[in-house]
Amino acid sequence: MTGKTKPITLDRATLYCGDSRKVLPLLEPEQFTACVCDPPYHLTQASRKGSPRTNDPKTPFGRTHLGSKGFMGKTWDGGDVAFRPEFWAEVLRVLKPGAMLLAFGGTRTFHRLTCAIEDAGFEIRDCLMWLYGNGFPKSLDISKAMIKGQKMELAQRWDGWGSSLKPAWEPIVLAMKPLDGTFAQNSHRHGVAGLNIDDSRIGVGKGGRRDGEKTAQKRYADRGSTNFAPTPGPRGGDAKGRWSANLLLDEEAGAMLDKQSGERSGCGSHSSAKPKSKFRPGQGEYMPQGPIYPDTGGASRFFYCAKANKRDRTCDGQIENNHPTVKPRSLMEYLCRLVTPPVGGVILDPFMGSGSTGIGALSTGSRFVGIELEPESFETARQRIEIVSQPHEASHA
Repeated sequence: MTGKTKPITLDRATLYCGDSRKVLPLLEPEQFTACVCDPPYHLTQASRKGSPRTNDPKTPFGRTHLGSKGFMGKTWDGGDVAFRPEFWAEVLRVLKPGAMLLAFGGTRTFHRLTCAIEDAGFEIRDCLMWLYGNGFPKSLDISKAMIKGQKMELAQRWDGWGSSLKPAWEPIVLAMKPLDGTFAQNSHRHGVAGLNIDDSRIGVGKGGRRDGEKTAQKRYADRGSTNFAPTPGPRGGDAKGRWSANLLLDEEAGAMLDKQSGERSGCGSHSSAKPKSKFRPGQGEYMPQGPIYPDTGGASRFFYCAKANKRDRTCDGQIENNHPTVKPRSLMEYLCRLVTPPVGGVILDPFMGSGSTGIGALSTGSRFVGIELEPESFETARQRIEIVSQPHEASHA
């Protein structure tokens, strides 16, 4: 391995400062149990006139090649690396059969991201929605643009018109490398298969609720019960918590949702319900449905709510994190836990940025391999990951 791509090795983490397109071919095949990443969204246009058609068959859907700069003028968001099937084919090569891929995308361009991932050989399993409340509109004021162009009469007519909506969510593509046999056979042969549902249920487990919110077990205990154990049944709840959903919230979005839904009680006993028929197959009489989740609260309790953390911007108070698209570490920890086996997990991030995926991976007890092109972001990631990579910080020895 050349000096330029020689990795930095930390406890349970290996970090490369370089181009993923050059580093990935150097890695051994079928070594990772998951890939969790936040690729460039490539929010660019071919020109001020949009993306005209072209006769070049090599460009996606016949459109002209994207520009060299993207979000906030950053060069790392330019180009089209995340839209290239050949790139994701390299990611596919280094993943174990049955391994999951989670990749964030932009609302304007995630269709190309998804198509490239699928064309590379992955199976698209789902699309998660990361809903947040702190987005800010990046919109052109059409009226002001007209005033600037000395079109005063038209400006009044277009007062209040803009060019964009306020961003409030990001899609996360969930894909899987094809199985080697069935899910059961794949788990036996390769130690990876499916999603870690029980460790990612809502209401229990590390990071499974908003700060200050009582778990369903605690709320139930406060009402006089010593054991949160919903009665089993076709609609009964699980004492481990609610099933993970493909909608994720941040604290602000959760608060907004709760304000709209108001305080609501969970489903209780159906013992007073009148059956349409007394006959029940195999038993001959109606049996009342037991309690489901006897908790109260807003609608956000049905979904995972990532906790805001100021340390994400200050690198645990030690250095400033200037990356423009940093994700909450609690969100990345939740995603890493969802797609990674509790033992023997090795997570890849070919777009490491400031290292939030690495922090999430190490916090779940997995090992981590990250690749980052920009030296400044790489150094931020190295320092952040080095803090949590120490043996005493690990969730699992």
